[in-house]
Amino acid sequence: MLYRLSADALVLLHLAFILLVLFGGLLVLRWRRALLLHLPALAWGLSVECLHLQCPLTGWENRMRLAAGQAGYQGGFVEHYVWPLIYPAGLTPQIQVLLGLIVLLLNLGIYGYVLWRGWRASG
Repeated sequence: MLYRLSADALVLLHLAFILLVLFGGLLVLRWRRALLLHLPALAWGLSVECLHLQCPLTGWENRMRLAAGQAGYQGGFVEHYVWPLIYPAGLTPQIQVLLGLIVLLLNLGIYGYVLWRGWRASG
């Protein structure tokens, strides 16, 4: 049971990290120091997405599931609702690169606005 709970917690951590990569730039709008957390997360997230690397959290979670005696992701809130958000069906390498570019452009826009706002305030 502990291994299953650990695996579920890792999936939630994985989702939280993805949300940080996607929307962490918005935190920077409010708290400038958030960029110290967001920029490395963004770099890692884009690397994993565009270079098709496997996130270490995925391997760790799979080992926990095997230790719990699970063969799949049936039955449970996390597996049913959260997992498909992280890895939707039909995800191809080309779509992954496109999604990575969208995330990059979104964050470039946010950081551009942060820089512009800082420049405007100092001028």
